Amino acid sequence: QVQLVESGGDLVQPGGSLRLSCAASGFTFTIYAMSWYRQAPGKERELVATINSVGGSTSYADSVKGRFTISRDNAKNTVYLQMNSLKPEDTAVYYCRGTYGSRRFWGQGTQVTVSS
Repeated sequence: QVQLVESGGDLVQPGGSLRLSCAASGFTFTIYAMSWYRQAPGKERELVATINSVGGSTSYADSVKGRFTISRDNAKNTVYLQMNSLKPEDTAVYYCRGTYGSRRFWGQGTQVTVSS
């Protein structure tokens, strides 16, 4: 069955770094655009970053531009989110999503907490 499994979330101090991973299985990963979303308590889920199927095109929310980098390894069916210079406002549950046409797959999320 389709699975997207996020990992790498943790408690980190402001200014620190984390690398999130999302391992995909059960679908043809290489044709799907992949995205990272996040949802903070009491807020709506927001798009953080997107990468196209071959990894040649990326886009970012203004709030993370210059600090976060999305990448993918199609040989490993995995998408990553490198997060640097983390701020308390980055605290949220981070989700990965796969998109191909009308098909959407979501992971279960991983908690990132930025606090001193």
